Amino acid sequence: MVYEQKTTFSRRALLGAAAASSVGVGLAPAAEASSNRLFRESLDYALRKLRQVAPNVTSFPEETKFEKWIYVNSGGWVGGFWPGMHWLAFLDSGDEQFRTWAVESALRLSPRRTDTSIHDLGFLFYPSWVTAYRLTGDVSWRDGAVQAASSLIQRYNEKGRFIRAWGALGTPNNAGRAIMDTMMNLDLLAFASEQTGDPRFLDIAVAHSLTTRAKFIRPDGSTPHVFDFNPDTGEDIGPNTNQGYSPTSCWSRGQAWGIYGFTTMYRRTRRREFLDSARKLADFALDALTPDHIPVWDYRSPLAPNDVKDSSAGAIMACGLIDLAQASGRLSYRLAALRILDALCRTCLTTRSERHEAILARGTRNRRIEVGIEVSLPYGDYYLMEALLRVLKPRELARAIDL
Repeated sequence: MVYEQKTTFSRRALLGAAAASSVGVGLAPAAEASSNRLFRESLDYALRKLRQVAPNVTSFPEETKFEKWIYVNSGGWVGGFWPGMHWLAFLDSGDEQFRTWAVESALRLSPRRTDTSIHDLGFLFYPSWVTAYRLTGDVSWRDGAVQAASSLIQRYNEKGRFIRAWGALGTPNNAGRAIMDTMMNLDLLAFASEQTGDPRFLDIAVAHSLTTRAKFIRPDGSTPHVFDFNPDTGEDIGPNTNQGYSPTSCWSRGQAWGIYGFTTMYRRTRRREFLDSARKLADFALDALTPDHIPVWDYRSPLAPNDVKDSSAGAIMACGLIDLAQASGRLSYRLAALRILDALCRTCLTTRSERHEAILARGTRNRRIEVGIEVSLPYGDYYLMEALLRVLKPRELARAIDL
């Protein structure tokens, strides 16, 4: 089902803003007013939905089934997004109730600080604990996030210079597997180096980024989801996939993780190769977008461009492109982000269903194994809110996530 926002948006005004001379100039007044009106209404809808649903949520939303959240009690890899949404809502509204919900849900992640069995500690602790520290100044949040970063670097393979994605340490399965998603976990390491003065965290983040750049990015700018190494020697085995269509395809959410992650690593290090990598991934993805500006779940699916969409890939990509526009000085990336964000707000919100517990519909969790097709996903909701705040309140958001 397609959920449409009734408010319309002037595409002509948006495209006409390309005459602006730099990113700093922003959009032309008419386009800016039109886009901001739609985006403000969409963010207000998100806050209303959170106020409606949050009182009955005592665990971590993982995906929807029949428009209702189903949960993963440990937080899985998605646990940081629920408190993260409430921190963003608090940032926007100043409503202390959102802060209360954010703290309560973030604290439920406390046992995961010492979890060395996954690479997802950035996903878990950056939107929740790092943002909490930046918004409150409470050093217990900072210390917990640094502890999580200390757990994450234990998964670093020195021979292959990558962070192991899956599998408990000391076990053979997936011991040499790296995935594109890990680019999003590296900012937790940058934060830990900044807070402790210990360069080790950022050094590992840089090493993993360089490996991802060398092994994942194809000449045309597309990427596989997975790259396998011999865990004992660090030698290449080759590309693979878990959520993409094939080892030679291009999973759109992974591509979005890469755009966002490489741009972030450029901001943290000012290493030009990371900016170039982000641009290369962005150019491929933008060229692959269909006219509706919602990414297909895999850009090289045999059914593309008419296969299942993934709105979460669009939300993540919009965030990354807004950041990339600022980092590169190219307004075209910002305009592309606004077209994606416009499409998400017009065609993917759950506004037509009063019983729906999520904000953003048309998400795809894992099309390859037929899990979570046309559902809502907590990371889709989170990154939609982040993208909207990047446009509406960039200075305030910068304080929260250190842009």
